[in-house]
Amino acid sequence: MPETAPISAVPLKRDDIPGWFFSLDRAAFGHLLSAQSAAGVTGDILELGSYLGRSAVLLGDHLRPGERLTVCDLFDSEAGDEDNAAEMDMSYRKTLTRSAFEANYLAFHRELPEIVQAPTSVLADGRIPAGSCRFVHVDASHLYEHVAGDVSVARAALTENGLVALDDYRSEHTPGVSAAVWEAVFTGGLRPVLLTPMKFYGTWGDVAAARRVLLERDWQAEGYTVDEDTIAGVRVLRLNYRVKAPVQRSASRRLALELLPPVATKATRRMLRTLRERRAVPPVPSA
Repeated sequence: MPETAPISAVPLKRDDIPGWFFSLDRAAFGHLLSAQSAAGVTGDILELGSYLGRSAVLLGDHLRPGERLTVCDLFDSEAGDEDNAAEMDMSYRKTLTRSAFEANYLAFHRELPEIVQAPTSVLADGRIPAGSCRFVHVDASHLYEHVAGDVSVARAALTENGLVALDDYRSEHTPGVSAAVWEAVFTGGLRPVLLTPMKFYGTWGDVAAARRVLLERDWQAEGYTVDEDTIAGVRVLRLNYRVKAPVQRSASRRLALELLPPVATKATRRMLRTLRERRAVPPVPSA
């Protein structure tokens, strides 16, 4: 379920906007977009799939004069095919409306972004000028064919060294996203830059420059772990949340578990395991 407040509430702060855009990715978006601006990189920003605006609000924060944010989402329109409609009915149909998105966005910005209320496939017609975007966020359908199309839209829209962030590239319930993302890496020239628990960041341009930008920040000091892998010949960073060390059981607690009848012991262990799992969901802290 979304991380925060009821969908009907007017957001007083950004964390009040429901959604799955967590603190690590908010930090990564902000860092990469700010670094682009500081380096004099200009270009529009594109978001494919916005839900209720949690990520769009942050993207809007980083617009510079003359730049445009375009948001494409079905919102409360009907999906164009049965599979997409089924996905919407399962996850979004009762909560996602364009009016809710607009209200959330206008709570933090004076003007709305350019909104395209349609399947993201309509952007393949060239309405986003080629090479016009410095950053693209893809978080729309989880179906392979749709994600592959969204990756193609992102590639066409991005500037030479523009960055794309792709959501749900590793979730167990979104294998179609994983297939489309890694296909783009191994056959389509997409170069991985950064991996987080939720998002894949990449570029078709200068991956070394993007890596240098990320390493300018002391992520470990902010409570994150930093690891490195090599994928398709490219060095890629992995950022995650630092896991707190498990609390050691006291001797009295261990003894109590040992003395309980087997049925009670099993029930107690099950209850403790459930409590731990509940504390771990969502698996990341709010900013």
